[in-house]
Amino acid sequence: MLIVCPACASEYRIDAERVGTSGRSVRCAACRETWFISADEVVAAMFDEMAAEDEPAPPPPPDSAPAAEAPFEEPVRRPRPAAAKGGRRGKPKAKARRLSPALAACFVLAAALPLTLLGRATVVRAMPQTAGLFARVGLPVNLRGIDLTDVAAFQVPAEGANPARLIVEGDLVSVGRERVAVPLIEVEVRDAAGHPLYHWSVTGPRSALEPGERARFKASLSAPPEKGRQIEVRFADKPIGEGTGPGEN
Repeated sequence: MLIVCPACASEYRIDAERVGTSGRSVRCAACRETWFISADEVVAAMFDEMAAEDEPAPPPPPDSAPAAEAPFEEPVRRPRPAAAKGGRRGKPKAKARRLSPALAACFVLAAALPLTLLGRATVVRAMPQTAGLFARVGLPVNLRGIDLTDVAAFQVPAEGANPARLIVEGDLVSVGRERVAVPLIEVEVRDAAGHPLYHWSVTGPRSALEPGERARFKASLSAPPEKGRQIEVRFADKPIGEGTGPGEN
């Protein structure tokens, strides 16, 4: 996004993700002026850039033939026309500029920005494509009402007849305002290039969480793939009644 110093009008281009959800103070390198950039200004700047990209570029000027040199002539004085009686000559009216549909939509969204930020979940449910826009400005939307945090994975080496085991654990945190059901937790093992090698699902430690409640989950897998280098943990889309695979809970 493009920012302008309010003191000396110096322009700088910064990454919108560096501003974050609570805004950020920046300092001008030219005059050392400090000012605050809010998250609302970041979203408005993104709308302006999107509108600028939608405007068509002006056509290139036509190739004109080189003008021939005109013969030199003495200037001829012409009488100035007499001013018309009854007042001064009116200035020509400026033509009104028509806004493009994309720019008009950006103005509407900018005007409704405060309400949009308060009801992000409602907006994303109606228009799922806006989820990426909120995430870019540091305001992700969680429609499930539950989140996965502090996920860790480690491997227990084999002992005698017992094969090696992969242990994956983390916290389930309720981020909604109502009681939320805990879905299945899906664990996927990937190789160094990110290709999936094996995945399984496990049930959570509780069937539901109250607002703000936290619970620890743990999943294990015997004899994990030898080429496994990455672990991805996510919520499964299938209902809890379906099978959880050969992995252990």
